[in-house]
Amino acid sequence: MSLINEYRATEEAIKELQERLKNLSQDDKLKKELEFEGKLRTLMGEYQKSLRDIIAMLDPDAKVSKAPRAGAKATGVKRARKVKQYKNPHTGEVIETKGGNHKTLKEWKAKWTSDVVESWATLLD
Repeated sequence: MSLINEYRATEEAIKELQERLKNLSQDDKLKKELEFEGKLRTLMGEYQKSLRDIIAMLDPDAKVSKAPRAGAKATGVKRARKVKQYKNPHTGEVIETKGGNHKTLKEWKAKWTSDVVESWATLLD
């Protein structure tokens, strides 16, 4: 795409987004949601509560985010994959692999489907 075409396409996209923004800003539902959010944040600030605190109060069984906390240490150790041995009952061919990125294994899965080929696997230790 030439630079002038890219410029014009970007200009058109900006115009469309501005029109969409204008329509959204006139929407009563959006106005009510923004008003609610503002009041909620003000109230949270008044009582020194975070979103996490509010969620814990309203839904004590809610799952906590899996993002690491400031005090948590990342070990950086990956679990080693186990070796699988596949024996093709049609050809008698045997392959061993730790992952699914094996050329022959991919060919088998394309020919006989993944479920069938996985049924030929045995786990090696």
